[in-house]
Amino acid sequence: MRKFLVVLDDSRECLNAMRFAAMRAAHTGGGVTILSVIPPDEFNHWIGVATVMREEARERIHAHFEVFAKWMRDKQDVDPELAIREGEPVAQIIEHVQSDPDIGVLVLGAGTDKKGPGPLVTQLTKNSGSLPIPITIVPGDLSKEKLEAIT
Repeated sequence: MRKFLVVLDDSRECLNAMRFAAMRAAHTGGGVTILSVIPPDEFNHWIGVATVMREEARERIHAHFEVFAKWMRDKQDVDPELAIREGEPVAQIIEHVQSDPDIGVLVLGAGTDKKGPGPLVTQLTKNSGSLPIPITIVPGDLSKEKLEAIT
């Protein structure tokens, strides 16, 4: 089964990327993997503190994931899987794509402010020529109706 890989983060554009991935998976009989990457700079503390912070980050990720997963299950009949990695986000996304041969498309949400589409979109499009899969970039300001029409 072909899976859509979507990145879970705190950005607003993440929502449209999640919606797009779930709708495409529902319409094509695919699956969704939601990847969250914990950056290494979050744990530059003493070992005990870093361990607690790492666990708290994982709990936040699971809670955030469950919100999206419930919507995907209830509205799109798609049961997503969660993957959590630690490290530099772009490197971890690339490693995850390379480690799972069922992933067929990377779905990213593009920011809508004047600063550009966001760091992940900018960095990953620079690496897109060497990725084994295509990247779909979903504009962050697309309405639900437009998303439904194009998926």
